[in-house]
Amino acid sequence: MNQQPNTLQVEGTAIRLNENFISLTDMCKHFPRGTNLLSDWLRNRNTLEYIKTWEQLNNPNFKTSKFAGFENQAGLNTFHVYAGDLVETCGVRCLQVSKGRYGGTYGVLEVAFHFDMWLSPKLHMLVVGQYLQLLEEKYGNEAIQWKVRRELSKVNYRLHTEAIKQVMPPRLGNIEQGFRYANEADLLNLALFGITAAQWRLENAHLPGNIRDHASTEQLLVLANLENLNAEYLKNGLNSTERLRLLNERAIEQMDLLMRYDAGKKLQQIANDDLKK
Repeated sequence: MNQQPNTLQVEGTAIRLNENFISLTDMCKHFPRGTNLLSDWLRNRNTLEYIKTWEQLNNPNFKTSKFAGFENQAGLNTFHVYAGDLVETCGVRCLQVSKGRYGGTYGVLEVAFHFDMWLSPKLHMLVVGQYLQLLEEKYGNEAIQWKVRRELSKVNYRLHTEAIKQVMPPRLGNIEQGFRYANEADLLNLALFGITAAQWRLENAHLPGNIRDHASTEQLLVLANLENLNAEYLKNGLNSTERLRLLNERAIEQMDLLMRYDAGKKLQQIANDDLKK
């Protein structure tokens, strides 16, 4: 994080961005108590639960047992924790801490949005609005809706019950789990959709495109996460059978998580309003 990042200008406060990370340190400058607010947020039990959930869904090297030590202290008056502690001790990836001219504490998008909502609903709406405007300037009007779905990927869209029934990944049986797939794309298709690309084509010959062209926003969000997880599993030497089992479990967990949160409804409304301007 040694390159000069982009910035969001929010009521006179410059908030730095570095790829998909936003400066939490800069958000604190918007308030009199400054960076003390960051440590207050981190020691909150709900914050730790949120960070743990993100790591469990996105980071196969997350040290859950180490993190439990911090969780057990949450709520105590003497408990204090800093982002660097979580990164160094637990291998947390949703936070980044750096020194130097462009240093500070950064959070991945959904964690940054969790923090600015905790700080102030108004700040949250301003930051999201500025971020969407930045995407529009970068990618243009035609691509903005797609980029919102992909880059604001895990900001937990709430789904209706019937829609969930249609998109929830099926739990694979022993036959599918035992089959070794040389095609990594089909391994991901099977983990998320319960069907290979060829099987989908046979059953949907009347439809244009492929299985992913007809995926829902929520399925695309989960698919992006599965791609990252699969890359980690490959690095760790897991065979295709084991990777398929783990990816299917993660796909089910993530779709279930999307069902249980409604933060995305407000974000989607903000995105729609921004596009109409």
